[in-house]
Amino acid sequence: MPWVRLHGTKDYLDMVQILEKFPLVHQTFNLVPSLVEQIEDYTNRTLKDKYLELSFKPAKELTSQEKDFILKNFFSISKERVISTHPRYYELYLKNLSKKEFTPQDYLDLQLWFNLAWIDSYFRTGTEIKNIIDKARFFTEEEKRIVLDKQAEILENIIPTYKKFMASGQIEITTTPYYHPILPLLYNTNIAKEANPKTILPKIKFAYPEDVKAQIEEAVKFHQSKFGSPPSGMWPSEESVSEHILPSIIQAGIHWIVTDEAILFKSLKKKKRDTRLLYQPHLLTRDEGKLNIVFRDRNLSDLIGFVYYSWKAESAVADLMKHLGNISLAFGEEDVLVTIAMDGENAWEYYPNDGHDFLELLYQRLSESKIIKTTTINEYLKKFPPKSEIKRLACGSWIYAEFGKWIGNPYKVRAWEYLAKARQELDNPELRTKDYELGLALKQIHIAEGSDWFWWYGEDHTDFDRLFRTHLSNFYTIIKKPIPEYLRSQITI
Repeated sequence: MPWVRLHGTKDYLDMVQILEKFPLVHQTFNLVPSLVEQIEDYTNRTLKDKYLELSFKPAKELTSQEKDFILKNFFSISKERVISTHPRYYELYLKNLSKKEFTPQDYLDLQLWFNLAWIDSYFRTGTEIKNIIDKARFFTEEEKRIVLDKQAEILENIIPTYKKFMASGQIEITTTPYYHPILPLLYNTNIAKEANPKTILPKIKFAYPEDVKAQIEEAVKFHQSKFGSPPSGMWPSEESVSEHILPSIIQAGIHWIVTDEAILFKSLKKKKRDTRLLYQPHLLTRDEGKLNIVFRDRNLSDLIGFVYYSWKAESAVADLMKHLGNISLAFGEEDVLVTIAMDGENAWEYYPNDGHDFLELLYQRLSESKIIKTTTINEYLKKFPPKSEIKRLACGSWIYAEFGKWIGNPYKVRAWEYLAKARQELDNPELRTKDYELGLALKQIHIAEGSDWFWWYGEDHTDFDRLFRTHLSNFYTIIKKPIPEYLRSQITI
């Protein structure tokens, strides 16, 4: 799939570079290890996705099947915010909508515009790219190559730039369990019923605490190798937590984690939202050691993620600053920590100018504020250690403090059963697998434990179904066992 490459050219680099203009703004960024690994695969030129291969291919040499793929997939970006702002791209969009035949030049222009549209406006100021934008149509293969080379250049700068800002102390970089799994469900799928007693469970229980430990420890090890020091903080995938996974997190040396406010109130058995409890860090003291935990303000986070993109930047920033001002008034001279936490790549596509107008104005107002100081979590905890303890952490995720997005419907349940059957193969004492093969096999399992496969099951997303079954098929090939027949076709109920 092309999304690491495309979000890499549109979001990951400029989101940190923009802070150069605002040295007073301190921010925490989370980089998932499997994301960093894929970025490096691109920069090392060790892989291409199908979209990239078809982008490189000369338009005159495209087969009918390849043309169909391009027409189906190369308009995969916001029509309102992106396609319609470029006349030639919009013209091609309408032409495709009308089922009119494309010329070789149309295909070439579409190849270029799809890749160019995903390059953030932040990186379109160079002479070559600007000239291509001004030209707008009748592109050459050489001009297309310039755009694709620009994508590679942006990807190459992502990790070094984050390291630079981390070294300056302006940002903190946290990690996530390696392949972004739902840790509580890896520990035991029955935990889903703790969050929601009505959850339908797989017929085959998945319970591998050792995989929880491995996903966490590999993430910490990888982070240290890339950034020179172990991570202080961890974003549990999908903000999914439970009491059962805390020992593994503590033993890995993690100092703090973040999750959703609903988990806080559930843990403390509070029926009403209480900002006095929300706007402070809390402590988890367990036999394995201590772990700090912060809870995000869901309302403010969701305003940025799902509401403000339809507002003018000035109105959106004014509204957010008003909310923060009201919090300050409510607490007076008392210091409070307001945590805004969200997936960083998904919102900006829906904002005008990819969110730059909103973010620059917001960072300016935050820098000028007399009552607000931006901070990384690590900075804050050093100055204000938690005063409140949570005796037992409730289980759940950022969605309704449960796991229904990843388990419960028949398709998701079936996927867990397929995964459990594969994982059980490694429990067989008669399995004759060399160490390096066992490592490769486990990697396929750990990849298949990622949250996105289960997120999409039951929602008609055939690409994710195909990729999930491919990883499990790879697993059986590696351990030299026949691929089960049920993995050869789409999951059906």
